[in-house]
Amino acid sequence: MATSGSLPDLSLERAAARAGYLRIVGIDEAGRGPLAGPVVVAGAILPPRIQLPGLDDSKRLTEKRREELFEKLIHHPGVGHHIAIISPRVIDRLNILGATWKGMRDSATLLDTEEGPPDFALIDGSPVPDFPIDCQSVVKGDSISRSIAAASVLAKVTRDRLMLELAEKHPEYGFERHKGYPTKHHLDMLHKHGPIEAHRYSFGPVAQRSLNL
Repeated sequence: MATSGSLPDLSLERAAARAGYLRIVGIDEAGRGPLAGPVVVAGAILPPRIQLPGLDDSKRLTEKRREELFEKLIHHPGVGHHIAIISPRVIDRLNILGATWKGMRDSATLLDTEEGPPDFALIDGSPVPDFPIDCQSVVKGDSISRSIAAASVLAKVTRDRLMLELAEKHPEYGFERHKGYPTKHHLDMLHKHGPIEAHRYSFGPVAQRSLNL
């Protein structure tokens, strides 16, 4: 297991391989807490000898380094990946936990490689009910497992790019600054302008503002 200050490694992946699993996917999400935008979940299968210097939990990387690693991951022929984008309306229908679980299940069932789909998953955080393949939940897994760290980069960069696109359509909200999180500026703009289609109406501050329209 990674210790404080160390980078994620492949210890958990190797343990799963010793248990007989062949294609081990790391799964992580980005965007559970914001009031707007999707939650994005990614799954990543890394080849054992891939060179990704500095790969870490996306929250501990600079934006520039995340972007560099993202490009390497999606263009590397040996990396299997799937990115699930769960819309605000689905979040409102399932609640944020259910929507995140849906994205995690999709990241396992919809990912495929030339060798076949994943047969084991390392999932960041708490257990996911009714998961379709054998799995292990790993608290703070993005700082422990390289596969989960890779998934965290894929999810984070994808979501940030989507929020930048949203900022161009709705510049008054400043999504490029807060990415939809409930900062003072976002709450002020929500109070001033009201919610838009990208907001999560099941979240308290948005629901309260929509009732006042």
